[in-house]
Amino acid sequence: MRSALALAVLATAAGAQELSVDAALVRACHAGAGLGETRPPCIGTAATACQALPGGDTTLGIAECLMAETAAWAELMQAAYDRQAEALGGRDRALVAQLANAQEAWGAYRDAECGLRYGYWIEGSIRTIMAAACHLEKTAARTKELRDLGAME
Repeated sequence: MRSALALAVLATAAGAQELSVDAALVRACHAGAGLGETRPPCIGTAATACQALPGGDTTLGIAECLMAETAAWAELMQAAYDRQAEALGGRDRALVAQLANAQEAWGAYRDAECGLRYGYWIEGSIRTIMAAACHLEKTAARTKELRDLGAME
């Protein structure tokens, strides 16, 4: 589900030192966000901690940390998607197809929006950070949307 842009950012960042995030921070952020809260302030906390590691404060290091947190959110997003597909499948197979269509459209939107941010900043090295931050924001928000789909307060 990763876009070509995300892969390009990761490939560029691959030359940097191996940086990683604490996935437990991401899981705690996800679990602690309330129903309907798609942008809790804890999004980015794991990437920020990663940036304190040696090499994490460079342009490529920051982008790598952002993409590492994005990958942790993507795992949670896939799990939320799978749970929703299973739940919807028990009700109506057409809903599963609609969910798949919505997820595909969301992926296209994310890729286009983050590509726009990359393009907007194309003249500067910050472009990789802007695109990576966009992927993180969009992926975390979609994870929460999928988790809360059909829930009522």
